[in-house]
Amino acid sequence: MIAALAVIPVVIVTLLVGLRGVAAMRSTSDFLVASRRISPLLNSAAVSGEYLSAASFLGVSGLVVKDGVGALWYPVGFTAGYIAMLALVAAPMRRSGALTVPDFAEARLASPPLRRLAAVTIIVIGVLYLVPQFRAAGLVLGVVSRTPYWVGVVIAGAAVSITLALGGMRAATYVQAFQFCLKLVLFIVPAVWLLLRVGPEVRDEALRPVEFTHFAHDTPVTFRSPVTLEVREPTAVRAADGQTLTLPVGEFEVQAGQSFVFPDGSAVPGLRGQSPPGGPGWERPLLDVQNAGQPLLGTWAVLLATMLGTMGLPHVLMRFHTSPDGRAARRTAALTVVLLSAFYLFPGIYGVLGRVLVPQLYLSGTTDIAVVALPAEVDQGPWGDAFTVALTAGAIAAFLATSLGLLLVVSGAISHDLLAGGLRQLRVTVVVAAAAVVLLALPAARMDTNTLVTWGFTVAAATFCPLLVLGIWWSRLTAPGAIAGVAVGLLATAGAIVATLWGPEVHGWVAILVAQPAPWAVPLAFGTMVVVSLLGRPPAWSRDAMLRLHLRESDVDHLSGGTDRSSTVRRVVRRFVRD
Repeated sequence: MIAALAVIPVVIVTLLVGLRGVAAMRSTSDFLVASRRISPLLNSAAVSGEYLSAASFLGVSGLVVKDGVGALWYPVGFTAGYIAMLALVAAPMRRSGALTVPDFAEARLASPPLRRLAAVTIIVIGVLYLVPQFRAAGLVLGVVSRTPYWVGVVIAGAAVSITLALGGMRAATYVQAFQFCLKLVLFIVPAVWLLLRVGPEVRDEALRPVEFTHFAHDTPVTFRSPVTLEVREPTAVRAADGQTLTLPVGEFEVQAGQSFVFPDGSAVPGLRGQSPPGGPGWERPLLDVQNAGQPLLGTWAVLLATMLGTMGLPHVLMRFHTSPDGRAARRTAALTVVLLSAFYLFPGIYGVLGRVLVPQLYLSGTTDIAVVALPAEVDQGPWGDAFTVALTAGAIAAFLATSLGLLLVVSGAISHDLLAGGLRQLRVTVVVAAAAVVLLALPAARMDTNTLVTWGFTVAAATFCPLLVLGIWWSRLTAPGAIAGVAVGLLATAGAIVATLWGPEVHGWVAILVAQPAPWAVPLAFGTMVVVSLLGRPPAWSRDAMLRLHLRESDVDHLSGGTDRSSTVRRVVRRFVRD
């Protein structure tokens, strides 16, 4: 019942808005950039809506439960990235006249191979970002309705693909703006209610962390992925079939799907590779990535990935192409900082309350559902159900809004940049890409949402961030330099991800730089672009291309005689050269 009340209204509204965009769909430009007519206020709400993903709505609070207060550096990096984008990228990207990031890359440097490489990079980033959205949808619906994990994944994929295929960017804009307002209300109001409902004792305990060592009451734990428990003393638990089972001292393997009820007062088993909530260092305002004992390095690694990665996220960059001009794009970025700052005041509240009220989620590896689990833990009556519905609806809105933008850029990269197809092919590609992501998300239940999303940011930071910064601000950049830099950044980050998943176990600072490679991958990509570019010579029209990016639109009209407003930088450059 809770799931139906939360999911059905959000999905129906999403589909209805998608239908509204059908009438305005006449060209590829309509589908990808909504004819460049979105106002700054609406656009900033839409940017915030698609940016506040499962990693923001659920993941940050879950990381606070599991890893401590230092996890609040994630939203700092997320928001700071827009300040850098405002200063360096927003207006020039809009003035380029491109439809997609690969379109900009080819137009700036006249290199079809660079365009194809950029399209492949978008697909990699999109998959790393989309899979955790669909995964979180499956987990949340499973918690509130006891449905199998795959049900939520399929519902998310179907709703997003149908909406996008019908209405394109215009539909996505209206949906994301509406869902940002919805998420803001459905995140803030329950947080205030929880603070008032739990009382002074719980609030005091939330501010004075104590390690989670014993269960305060009979506690059911459902393990949604295989884990290894480290049992410190014999513990009698009740299995799902009602039989009593004693966990022996030592390591105990638990299979996915198993459920145990731990009795009141029993010792909490450890989880291999994880520290219990509230343990030593939990309240320290730094991130101990991989439990490597290097919190300062871990914090800088995450900050670099999230801040510089935001500058290179393709679904955010495409948003600036929907603005009427460069000035509107800059206003969009500025307003987005304000809107995100308001939202990110509240994940910490859910995190510290979750450590007190639902710390057992760390055992099952599902701390990123702590937000939707809290109301029922505080109130077993109608108010608890009502706020569970509200938070579930907000979480579903987060999955859908972010997935719309990501699926749009992935489909655009495949159909517009790799295959050069039209509107019909774009719509087909949306459905096929969504189905592929659903298949990838089905075996990803045990992956951590924020880990996958941060990897997406890291790839963007090491590829598109140097491409855009140098492409916009350095006239000496050449096509071979850009290709080499993007390729090196992509291979470096992809190699680090593979090593983290399947490589040998490493420790200390090496573990941090493998799991979060931004501190070395980003400088490596920048350095490669600069060195290779200096070995060659930029095209003769490079300065004219830079001029197009930095002049106001009215000045460009004057220089070009007020005619031949092109859709790409390269065509404008040819106009300059011809004149």
